[in-house]
Amino acid sequence: MLWLKAFHIFFVISWFAGLFYLPRIFVNHAMAQEQVVRERLKLMERKLYRFVTPIGALAVITGLWLWLGFGFSGAWLHAKTTLVAGLVVYHFYCGHLVKEFAADRNSRSHVWFRFFNEVPVLVLIAVVILVVVKPF
Repeated sequence: MLWLKAFHIFFVISWFAGLFYLPRIFVNHAMAQEQVVRERLKLMERKLYRFVTPIGALAVITGLWLWLGFGFSGAWLHAKTTLVAGLVVYHFYCGHLVKEFAADRNSRSHVWFRFFNEVPVLVLIAVVILVVVKPF
């Protein structure tokens, strides 16, 4: 089980790295004026999303495997699972945004994306507190 935990932590860290960086690319894309820059950002968005999606899936799969191994007890774990489910929705919404940018249909400002970029940070803070402190 320790190997499984180690891989789960690795996949979670990698997934979050992608979820931190992809919305940051959206910020830059929303501000971009030059076509060549927008095309480069589209490529970066698509490649990063395609790279981080299987990593996110592995984070969820190893988390479920740990859940099956240790059980699903404690309100903290229910709260964490809810946050992870929200993060999965956030991830797929990022995929939707990648498609919107690829089709030149983005209607949101760079300011909106700056706030959107903070969502995974807040989720990470909450999840770490829930896992380490287990407040309830």
